[in-house]
Amino acid sequence: MTSPRDNTKSAIWKKVRVPSGVSRLHIKRKKVNAAHCKECGKELGGVPNLRSYQMRKLAKTEKRPERMYGGVLCGNCVKEKIKNAVRAK
Repeated sequence: MTSPRDNTKSAIWKKVRVPSGVSRLHIKRKKVNAAHCKECGKELGGVPNLRSYQMRKLAKTEKRPERMYGGVLCGNCVKEKIKNAVRAK
């Protein structure tokens, strides 16, 4: 019998033959999608692809880059945003 938390669509069920010769179902979690830039949609570098319970264990500096809009915008979009702000002044 499985735990109720495993009866979800986010679980991948795989038939595995164990050393005793019996077939069992092993549960594997799906991969997490990478974080994307809010403006251009490009994948963000420096942001790990982990589940929320794994992200909680990381230090704040390991979760996202240490710069303006780190973890939200990619480096190119930040550069353009700064250029436009300077030009507007």
